[in-house]
Amino acid sequence: MTELARKLSERVFNKEDTGKVQTLPTKNRVTIFNVPVAWFALFAVVTLAGMYTGNLPGGMIGSLLVMIVLGELFGYVGDRLPIVKTYLGGGAIIAIFGSAYMVYSGLLPETITTSITDFMKAGGFLNFYIAALITGSILGMNSKILVKVGLRYFLPIGGAVLGAMALTGLIGSIVGFTLQEAVLVIAMPILGGGMGAGAVPMSQVYSELLGNDPSYYISILVPALALGNVFAIVLASLLDRLGRKYPFLTGNGQLVKGFKYEKPTFHYDIQKMGAGLLAALTFFTAGALLSSFIPIHAYAIMIILVAATKIMNVIPAPVVEGASQWYQFVAKNWTFALLFGIGVAYTDLGTVLEALTLQYVLTVSGVVVGAIIGAGLLGRLVGFYPIEAAITAGLCMANMGGTGDVAVLSAAKRMELMPFAQISSRLGGALILLLAGLLIPLFV
Repeated sequence: MTELARKLSERVFNKEDTGKVQTLPTKNRVTIFNVPVAWFALFAVVTLAGMYTGNLPGGMIGSLLVMIVLGELFGYVGDRLPIVKTYLGGGAIIAIFGSAYMVYSGLLPETITTSITDFMKAGGFLNFYIAALITGSILGMNSKILVKVGLRYFLPIGGAVLGAMALTGLIGSIVGFTLQEAVLVIAMPILGGGMGAGAVPMSQVYSELLGNDPSYYISILVPALALGNVFAIVLASLLDRLGRKYPFLTGNGQLVKGFKYEKPTFHYDIQKMGAGLLAALTFFTAGALLSSFIPIHAYAIMIILVAATKIMNVIPAPVVEGASQWYQFVAKNWTFALLFGIGVAYTDLGTVLEALTLQYVLTVSGVVVGAIIGAGLLGRLVGFYPIEAAITAGLCMANMGGTGDVAVLSAAKRMELMPFAQISSRLGGALILLLAGLLIPLFV
């Protein structure tokens, strides 16, 4: 045996560990979704062939396959395009708007669009994903942080609302909008917690107080919501970049100053992950049950339940560890798939394009920038890192609810902030609906 052959043999077969085969080093290989690019291309060819010949399996199998393959492909490209990865949100925004463009242009067959939309909405994939993130991120969190944050978190949320309305009113008046148009038609729906929890009930409030059919107001509110979500994703990426340039502004995923803790290290355990999945599903169901007679969104109740059990330390350690592992598995493997689904099921590219007048764009940017400034300033006053406060209490008030939270946190590379993002989207959105009911009579 030659010396070269001997060395290769020792690298592939570990003689000190009989029977175990070691793979050759892969650090220089190009991979997508941790799959060698040639094999990923083969998977993609099979997926596209099934999709365009009408032979793709229905339901979860076909939908999830398309979402993973195309979502990971768009994410891979977006994370490597020079300007996009630096200033426009990288893979997150390409996954969302790449899929939205496929629907808008007809590149995605109508049957696939319907299947993915059903899987995301009726099939509950978005809820499934968010349940894992909320449960795992809270249970894996330092309980002292939960206690310390407390009610102070609503101060930066209030700052976001005040900052957004002030800057929107100012910019709107400069570009030709009335105060009523700037605040009620543009700012309020952007801050209102998404479509289902924000724009839809808000259209009912507007209809009752101002007249006209709710569908009339939906057509007015949706462009603001969609365009605000775009700005929120882009600015999330810029805030991440700002934090890397000025480290004193950020906790790198930690919201509260004064805590220097290490994330727990553990070995992944499939059985524990199963327990974590069970915990996530159970907490979500408990939130849904309680929301049937408590007028609070199920996500918000779920956050309260998980946080309470974490603070009281009543969940067994294996379940806590399993929930954290399950959350990391879901975030690592299904984020781009989910973002692709968000583009298909929740993003109307035609509506976004119709809203792209200069005056409208400037006014919408004022909402999002004002939310960032207000949340960052008040967050700093109460001991939060400005960038994390701006992302969670600011941008997650100005996006499209749960779908926007995933996109914003993905662009900001801070998925561990999901519990705080959901507080902003759900409880903050409820606050905006109440505020809308109080403000509308003042403008009539």
